[in-house]
Amino acid sequence: MERGSPLLMIRRLELTPGGPTGRRTLAEEAAAELHELILSGELPSGTALRLEELAKRLDMSQMPIREGLRRMAALGLVEIVPHKGAWVRELSMEDLRDTHETRLALESLAVRAAATRFTDADATAARKALAEHVRLSKLGDNIASRQAHTEFHFSIYRAGGSRWLPRAIEPVWQNSERYRFGSRQTKARIEQTRREHQAILDACLAHDEERAEAALREHLEGAMQRITETMERRSAKK
Repeated sequence: MERGSPLLMIRRLELTPGGPTGRRTLAEEAAAELHELILSGELPSGTALRLEELAKRLDMSQMPIREGLRRMAALGLVEIVPHKGAWVRELSMEDLRDTHETRLALESLAVRAAATRFTDADATAARKALAEHVRLSKLGDNIASRQAHTEFHFSIYRAGGSRWLPRAIEPVWQNSERYRFGSRQTKARIEQTRREHQAILDACLAHDEERAEAALREHLEGAMQRITETMERRSAKK
């Protein structure tokens, strides 16, 4: 992604590596690198995370790597057991269902709250993020499109005015991102996803809580179904 991309101007989530300002310490840089390696699947579920190996791979000392692993553990992506080590948390149908149900509960609350307070400024931010998501998806830039997708949803959730709901959503959101390998970015899939997102945005603009929640649930249920089918196919091949 080019330095001039408008996506780089998107506000980082509070718990996301790099912090709200985008200025990173070495520990934040390590966390950001580990974050992307896990979400991209380069560090698959169950992978042992050894400090010496990671330090060599990321060309850093072990101290920031250790702190980066703690940050990933706080997001639920890494498991650390004292005196035993650290590893990427396993993917499983049970974890997927748990993550999905938790997201449904929290994000339904968030989108209903947003619909009651949605402003023109909120709509502008959401439209910008959605346009970036579509554009970058068509370009095949999976990393940047994922970031734009996150910003679209959280620009809506922040509009609800809750200090805690976006913070509560982020750990389960980050865990769910590991399951996005199930999404094939065909033209039809990109357009269907755009329509689903637009339906959420339109309902918020209309200040219609019921419709906003229904649109969100339809979006999340569709994603859940696609990912479940992909995991079942993969399991059948083993």
